[in-house]
Amino acid sequence: MVSTGQTAGFAKPQTVEELRSLTISINRENAGVSLGNKALDVLARLVDAPEQTAVRTISELAVILAVNPSTLTRLAQRLGFSGFSDFQSVFREAISTDDRYFYSRQAGRLLSTKEDSGGELHIFDRLGAETKSNIDGFLKQLEPGALQEAAALLANAHRVRVHGVRQFHAFASFLTYGLGMLRGDVSLLDAPRLGVAEALAQLEKDDVVVVASCAPYTRSIAKVAEMAARRSLAVIAVTDTRASPLVGPARHAFFVPHASSFFSNSMGAYIVFCEGLLNLVAREMGDRALTNLASREALIRDMKVEG
Repeated sequence: MVSTGQTAGFAKPQTVEELRSLTISINRENAGVSLGNKALDVLARLVDAPEQTAVRTISELAVILAVNPSTLTRLAQRLGFSGFSDFQSVFREAISTDDRYFYSRQAGRLLSTKEDSGGELHIFDRLGAETKSNIDGFLKQLEPGALQEAAALLANAHRVRVHGVRQFHAFASFLTYGLGMLRGDVSLLDAPRLGVAEALAQLEKDDVVVVASCAPYTRSIAKVAEMAARRSLAVIAVTDTRASPLVGPARHAFFVPHASSFFSNSMGAYIVFCEGLLNLVAREMGDRALTNLASREALIRDMKVEG
């Protein structure tokens, strides 16, 4: 639970971007203010959906976030605002002046008002619209500089290992396959099934470890990220919010929403993000990527895999 009142010497954020940066700093425990885990999660969810935070009442947001309205008021005060309305004004200003939020806001309204007809095709219509909304959610949070640096790491590091379990094992396998088409020495972290500790021990400083997970987070993934960072490996995290335990150890973290009517976490937006990241790696590698792809094609022809 957060306490009320401003933190001495702490300047309240003026923009959504500053709030997002602050959320990561709080998670990494290097901000001028601290929050409990629950309050940090609430803040991360608010900054990840600025259009919703801007237009919903405090009571509506409390229901969505499963907290009391007073929790939101205390959170705002802890961050230096006079109250929740003052805090919410940052989001309203962003929505009114930034066209990036228009389509996302419209998609959110569509999902909230779409009538459930119960038909088979409607299930697919709804999932498709929700996935599009999740894609819009990560697109508006992408930072070109971080993307460029992550692509350079994936293109040029001596070794790259990718780690995810359960649904994110599929994501990790897809990213590993795509990177393997472009460059060498890429694999799942525990591909030989010798254990993640043994796999990490074989890596050297500045090798890259990509970790992926979303709520409810897999504790082992967070531990791998922490251990990798301690060994001076470059950790890239693909997760859902700035309150994720993967953020602290990561050199770069990318946030992909997964809310949908699917009975588990939706992976559609994560795969789209993965494809975009792979394209950036290919562009970063340039002629090296073309040469490696051509070699793969020749090998496929020689083995007569096609036909």
